[in-house]
Amino acid sequence: MLLAIDVGNTNIVVALYDGDIFKRSWRVATDINKASDEYGILLNQFLLSEGVRPSSVDDVMIASVVPTVMHSLTNAVRRYLDCDPMIVGPGIKTGMNIKMDNPRELGADRIVNAVAAISKYKPPLIIVDFGTATTFCSVDRSGCYVGGIITAGMKISMDALFDRTAKLPKVEIIKPPSPIGKNTVNSIQSGALYGHAGMTDCLVRRIKAEIGDDATVVATGGLAKMIAAESEEIDIVDSMLTVDGLKILYDKNKEKNNGLQ
Repeated sequence: MLLAIDVGNTNIVVALYDGDIFKRSWRVATDINKASDEYGILLNQFLLSEGVRPSSVDDVMIASVVPTVMHSLTNAVRRYLDCDPMIVGPGIKTGMNIKMDNPRELGADRIVNAVAAISKYKPPLIIVDFGTATTFCSVDRSGCYVGGIITAGMKISMDALFDRTAKLPKVEIIKPPSPIGKNTVNSIQSGALYGHAGMTDCLVRRIKAEIGDDATVVATGGLAKMIAAESEEIDIVDSMLTVDGLKILYDKNKEKNNGLQ
């Protein structure tokens, strides 16, 4: 069995695969202060809740954008699952040509998303990940990663509004009754949701002008469904994109699993 672990700034997603079959996933808050024993016990609890013995896990694949978590997490995997994890980074075979000024700058999450999208959908592609940051990845017609866009995610924007104003409250991220807010809470919710959807459509159209108007737009991340419902440009919402990408990368690299760090 394979455990695929996606470490994001806000959440860690753990997915279990039995061969090519997806079994279950779990989501927990990212905590840079957790010790390796805490992460190890947590992983064991996840597996046992599905009736899977930790010894049944053969390999672990990790993508992380939070370096400070990795020491504790990788130690937990080695100690509690008796695996030397593969980690997405330099040396990992992707099968994808990355046409960036410095390919090593490309975040693990963006690599994983692009590899999964190329495998599941036909290029050209635009992959939008609505996470702590909102990222746009561009894949041209020949399947090359040609660049992207990074902007503040919706939650970061709302938190900044609360932190930097004296009277505006912190509000729940939900769709308001109307685009025109009748109160302060709904006004903030409207600005966040419709503003982010509008920004998404604008940036997608600019990318399409570079790589082709027929580009398929794939959205993923925790807020993807909500924003896609208000977007004119998003074609597909794929909540499994990142963990599927980890599984695909594992398959490409499993013969040389030597714990690349």
